[in-house]
Amino acid sequence: MTDSSLEISALGTLEAISPDDWDACACPEMAAGGRPVDPFTTYRFLHALEASGSVGPGTGWEPRYLVVRDAGEVIAVAPLYAKHHSQGEYIFDHNWAHAWERAGGQYYPKLQIAVPFTPATGRRFLSRPGHQRIGFEALVQGALHIATENHLSSVHATFCTADEAEMGADIGLLHRVTQQYHWKNKAYGDFDDFLAALSSRKRKAIRRERRNAQNFGGEIVALSGAAIQPEHWDAFWTFYQDTGARKWGSPYLTRAFFDIAHDTLADDILLVLALRDDRPIAGALNVIGRDTLYGRYWGAVEHHDCLHFELCYYQAIDYAIAKGLGSVEAGAQGDHKLARGYLPVEVHSLHWMADQGFSRAVQDYLEAERRAVGEDIEVLTGFGPFRTTTEER
Repeated sequence: MTDSSLEISALGTLEAISPDDWDACACPEMAAGGRPVDPFTTYRFLHALEASGSVGPGTGWEPRYLVVRDAGEVIAVAPLYAKHHSQGEYIFDHNWAHAWERAGGQYYPKLQIAVPFTPATGRRFLSRPGHQRIGFEALVQGALHIATENHLSSVHATFCTADEAEMGADIGLLHRVTQQYHWKNKAYGDFDDFLAALSSRKRKAIRRERRNAQNFGGEIVALSGAAIQPEHWDAFWTFYQDTGARKWGSPYLTRAFFDIAHDTLADDILLVLALRDDRPIAGALNVIGRDTLYGRYWGAVEHHDCLHFELCYYQAIDYAIAKGLGSVEAGAQGDHKLARGYLPVEVHSLHWMADQGFSRAVQDYLEAERRAVGEDIEVLTGFGPFRTTTEER
């Protein structure tokens, strides 16, 4: 139970809280200098989503940011949204929605504790150091209170950490386990050092792909900070629109988001572009964390063999090795990542259903799903590209 003296509120806009108060909970490590562990929960990133109209009225993502205060001091926050669909989440609950509505219920709106459009693991229950447990419980209590008072079907916290998932399960929330593909840096000195860890066949295949990609007739550049110019954002917006239209029907982010990113997020961005005749023809946008590079978006106006693999996966590995980052998260889905050194890992989320009968049915499903995911990860890891102890280099 949380302390009854705590004040829990929901805000319709980040403008109602100071950046310092939010970031003291979301990324307290920044106070000592350097990058945030999770760049997606920073005030500047979430505010860019809101200020650009990527979330808010008409998007299906209505901000209800949770704030917990103790004697007036902000001790915990969470990026909470009222959702009117299940798009842009990447932990899929469409079947739950259909079952709920077939039974005569109304699944939407629901509540989502998440970073919109961002399948990247990080803390979702953001507390100042020393307030983690009480902050977590207060944020959960606040979300469940809003759901109960408004007769909402459910609350979901997606891409939370394993520690948060364990705490949530301890207080009765449903724990879901799914999977993604991540690349891990085993203190590689350079890309060839990484290749040396692979089986001979996979090593040759990756070298062939890199040669094919780099023969597209131009050059590949990796840009960050002030090196990213407005014309680069113009080009990437074109790429993003094409990919968004094919994958989701329409892009999640507005054009204004990239304008704001140029002003406030450029130091958090690694933009990898393929230039032909000095014109960008393809690109991949990554977000830089303290120990992880997060691959987010890709697009192209010309097709060239293996260029997608080069810009999205191999250039990300190059950067992570050069900067001493521990991992690369390459986004949702994609079994093709396995052959390129990205191995399956568990991804966690927490869920609460208002109807107890439905909750029990979901719990049964999640237990079976967790077993299946564990088996898949074991099998897929065995099919990975890395050498066994008996293989020669």
